[in-house]
Amino acid sequence: MAVPEVIPIAYEPHGRTEAIGCYADGQFFGSVTYAFPKDFDLGTGWEEQKRLYSVLHTFDPEGRYRDSEIWCAGTWAEQMRAPHGADSVLARARAHLATQLRSLPRRTYTDIAVRPFQLTVDGVLFGLVSDEDEGDAWAELYPDHLGFGAPWDGSYDT
Repeated sequence: MAVPEVIPIAYEPHGRTEAIGCYADGQFFGSVTYAFPKDFDLGTGWEEQKRLYSVLHTFDPEGRYRDSEIWCAGTWAEQMRAPHGADSVLARARAHLATQLRSLPRRTYTDIAVRPFQLTVDGVLFGLVSDEDEGDAWAELYPDHLGFGAPWDGSYDT
């Protein structure tokens, strides 16, 4: 089965797709996710390369990519130095995403369906990338590493 032109993504409260839905101008997908830049070296100092991002992608009603708000809250090393409280990297990323989501007029959390897209920020790949390899068709959301495939019902694998 080929990758559909528009890929469904199921809303999962309290899951990895808890910040998706529709708003007055279309659809949105939000997440807080760690990522490494492309071609990073997993040697000494990797903790400074692993960054936490607040991500909000927006799409038109037909699922065409519009824009992204991608903000780096800090590194894994910073989070480990101060893991608790409102000033932690994780708390900052979550607060930033919550602010971005509140800015979407008439926001509702629900299933969405969007077309593949990609962009690179800080050397990190962001987007919904599709591929077909020897009869297997799939799409993966980066850098979240959520994989979508047949039966294309919006469910994902990690």
